[in-house]
Amino acid sequence: MRGLLAATMKGRMVSVCCFVLLLLLLQATAEEEEDLTSVLRDRSHIEETLRFATEEKAADYAAAVQRLRKIYHSSIKPMEQAYKYNELRQHEISDGEITSKPMVLFLGPWSVGKSSMINYLLGLNDSPYQLYTGAEPTTSEFTVITHGEKIRSVEGIVMAADSSRSFSPLEKFGQNFLEKLIGIEMPHKLLERVTFVDTPGIIENRKQQERGYPFNDVCQWFIDRADLIFVVFDPTKLDVGLELEMLFRQLKGRESQIRIILNKADNLATQDLMRVYGALFWSLAPLINVTEPPRVYVSSFWPYDYAADTSRELFKREEISLLEDLNQVIENRMENKIAFIRQHGIRVRIHGLLVDRYVQTFKEKMSFFSDPELVFKEIVDDPDKFYIFKSILAKTNVSKFDLPNRDTYRDFFGINAIASFKPLSAQCSYIGGCLLEKIEKAITNELPALLSSINSGKQPGLSSCEATGCGEKPKNRYRKN
Repeated sequence: MRGLLAATMKGRMVSVCCFVLLLLLLQATAEEEEDLTSVLRDRSHIEETLRFATEEKAADYAAAVQRLRKIYHSSIKPMEQAYKYNELRQHEISDGEITSKPMVLFLGPWSVGKSSMINYLLGLNDSPYQLYTGAEPTTSEFTVITHGEKIRSVEGIVMAADSSRSFSPLEKFGQNFLEKLIGIEMPHKLLERVTFVDTPGIIENRKQQERGYPFNDVCQWFIDRADLIFVVFDPTKLDVGLELEMLFRQLKGRESQIRIILNKADNLATQDLMRVYGALFWSLAPLINVTEPPRVYVSSFWPYDYAADTSRELFKREEISLLEDLNQVIENRMENKIAFIRQHGIRVRIHGLLVDRYVQTFKEKMSFFSDPELVFKEIVDDPDKFYIFKSILAKTNVSKFDLPNRDTYRDFFGINAIASFKPLSAQCSYIGGCLLEKIEKAITNELPALLSSINSGKQPGLSSCEATGCGEKPKNRYRKN
């Protein structure tokens, strides 16, 4: 009986001790949260710099997008389809891409603060919807954060199947990749104007094949469509391996969109930070082969206050400069989209001119006793012998720097028979006009006029001669009189 009573008393004492420990733990947690709250950084400069309170002219923007879409479908896409441009560059422009918001892409090694930076910009820290962060590699998916009426996640297979989105072309990378693609929608002022894409961190000791999908090809798809590319580094992870070298090769030609971010800068003393800054440029110099290096921002992008005895004012100014850079992309999104469509149209036009020249040369060299395969093989293997590319430069205002690689057309005609293409002189109709005339009019008149109407504040009407650039049609140099 005494043993039973002692055991009972002992159990009660253990319960009381556990309860007291639980209370102490809850009190310590509350004090820790209070301390963290007290050192949270002020975020008012984010709203001021990004101008959340500014109302946009939605009607003018929608009218410009509609006009741009009409120009693309009526003047550029017909030549794309006639000469199978998508099989040359595999870059098909969808309606979702024309109407999409500017895309900001976050790239870099693992655990450098990419996800933490997105959480900070959107104010998601300590909320149930923040992106998961940690010292270990945490992000294994491509995460697309967009605006929505309510907070919800969208599976990759749904994003690829929805033609109204700009991500439907991602289906070509296979089901394994779509399982690693996730979308997050949430109501936020910043996401009304921009889309964020968080990427898996680069791990140098992992082969691409182990990811289960073509990682570099997927990165290239996002790089080609990004309006701003943040390449984030940690002061303790400046080593450059094979995957990072491949990434910077893919960024070639997009240097104007690249911004280098040296994150977690308040972890170092000022003198050490200067040394790390120099080491970063030393590591990246062989990878960025341009005269003017990309802009580098040095700060610490997370919600808590900077560490003591660090360059607080410098970090604050750097952060505001980055936000102004982001805001510039947002404000110029329509101009950038018009310029992108025009650049795409120039490439399509060059492709059409080259295919036309191949077709004409093939017909000129063919005789009654010629073998078609041998004749065309000779033309494709040595186009300079037949002045394919030089004739384009001589007859048109095409820059030699815009001409594609000659080997590209050997592969292109390897899967597309030359007999399946008509010359440009035959690509005319009484109602629709000539393909070359329409695309040249779009490049030289319509798109520049639309850009001018945006800059001058005029609303681009669908039937306005001023908006569409009505004028003399460029002469079709390939049409037989």
